[in-house]
Amino acid sequence: MAFTTFLQNELLDHAFRNTAYTAPATVYIGLYTTATGVGGTGTEVSGGSYARQAMAFDASASGAIDNTSAVEFPTASASWGTITHTAVLDASTSGNMLAQSALTASKAIGDGDVFRFQAGEFDITLT
Repeated sequence: MAFTTFLQNELLDHAFRNTAYTAPATVYIGLYTTATGVGGTGTEVSGGSYARQAMAFDASASGAIDNTSAVEFPTASASWGTITHTAVLDASTSGNMLAQSALTASKAIGDGDVFRFQAGEFDITLT
């Protein structure tokens, strides 16, 4: 998962210029039907009961972190399309994209389907 330019700049300024960066109290996972980018771009799912979901993470170790528990999105009440990418955001709506990545495998979500990440399945690694 790649950090967006927004988060890269915030962390670099915090670490090397001693400027404040206030981490969000909660981070949210968004689903995308087009490629995301470090500029915070991509087409996020909308409608059909879609809503970003809060995600909590274990303590980092060896430059990596993963989700502590399963995260389940609401049951789709209409087609969401094919989910190809995901992102971590700092707000439940709008806000800033912090990190983004393609899914290992895309997944078509139709009316009545549920999209979920199992515990430990959502990994963020610094390289």
